[in-house]
Parts: sequence; C-alpha cells; structure tokens
Amino acid sequence: MHVVAALEQLLLPNACVACDHLSRPSDADALLCSACRARLKPLTGGCPRCHQPVPLIGGCRCCRAWPAELRWVRSGVWLGREAREIVHHLKYDGYTPLARVMADVVARAVPVPAASVLVPVPLTPSRHKRRGFNQAALLAHALAARWRLPVRERLLTRVRERGSQTALTPEERLANVTGAFAAAAPPQADAEQVHAEVVIVDDVLTTGATLSAAATALSGAGWRRLGAITFARALPYEQRVV
Repeated sequence: MHVVAALEQLLLPNACVACDHLSRPSDADALLCSACRARLKPLTGGCPRCHQPVPLIGGCRCCRAWPAELRWVRSGVWLGREAREIVHHLKYDGYTPLARVMADVVARAVPVPAASVLVPVPLTPSRHKRRGFNQAALLAHALAARWRLPVRERLLTRVRERGSQTALTPEERLANVTGAFAAAAPPQADAEQVHAEVVIVDDVLTTGATLSAAATALSGAGWRRLGAITFARALPYEQRVV
C-alpha cells in the first residue's frame, strides 16, 4: 500500500488550496501546505469577551453592539489570504475535507467549551439544496469529533434569506439578518440540556451580525448560556488591504 500511495503521489501530486504549489513529500496528504499553515495568524486576545484587539482609547468596538446574552466569541485565525482561500474552496468549490483543516486550526487556538452543545448557523433549505451542504455544520461536526461534544443542527433554523451579505455595511448586515432565525426551546425534562451552554458555530465572523441574530433567537427560546466560535475573523478595518 505504501508503494501504491507513493506512486499515486508522484503521478497525481496534491496542490495546496491556498498557494497552488505542489505538495512536498512531507505534506503529501495535506490540503494546506506547511508554509501556508504557518502563515495563518491566530487571534492573540484583547477584549475578554470577543478577543478583538482593544483600542487605546475607549472600550472594544467589535462586540459592544452584540446582545448581552452572547457572552463570549472566539475565532481561530484572522481572515488573511490563506484563511480566505480555505473558506472560498470549502463554500464555493465543495472541498468539504477542508472542514477538518479548519477544525484543527480552531482546536489549537480555542479551549474546549465545557458542558456545551455545538449549534451550526443554518442555511435556508433552498440554499442548502443548491450548495449540497452547510459549511458551518461541517465545521461543527469536525470540532465535535475532536472535542467529543454533541451537535444539535435542528436547534436553530433559518426562516428567511435575503441574499449575500458580502457587500453590505455593518448596519445593513444587521438589518439583513434581524429575525432570520428561529430556535427550539430547551427540553425541560432533560436537566443536562437545560443547563448546557450553546456554542454557535460559523465559518467567518465579519461584524457579528449573524451571530447576534442567532443568539437573540436562542435567548428568546429560553437558552441562557450562549457563546460562539468561528474559524476566521475579518481583519480590523485598518489592517485590510483595499
């Protein structure tokens, strides 16, 4: 089998999804080469709630408008070029094994949430049908396998969709997702679930509008302990390349 694998790698070598360079023998089965993996930039902390760098004057501007029920948010890495390529190839090219790469990155940067259930941000049924998968759910299940936590995909549903948020301002993003989600209530007969912390999982955090809307729906349904995890986070405005 080793001979067959070596011959396959020689004739059909893998290429890194971020830089398109052919994989080295040491990265033979990797979708992301070791050089691009090393260029992923983790968040180093700052705000105790969201880990965004705190400005010298004033408090954190990233999470101050989020609902109070969303107690904490963590992201694995900044959305630099390499992270952006990973997300793009997963969402739009269908490279679903990249969810495991993303989960590995998150698991190295984010501590295991205690007494938690993972809830992926859902797609509408029509978008899920067109894409064939939900990237947030793939990430949630990959994290669940590493952390041995349950995933509850049906706890949160998207009841309406108003198109892509890519080109929207922060205010437009918030308006676009307000009321977009519905959540199931905690099962009162299951004390363990009633007191569990719900951790919302998504691929990218840009302004926090989607996580805020999801948290509002879950809180309204009766869930009291809410956090969130994303693979990547949009760079602070001053660091973005225009």
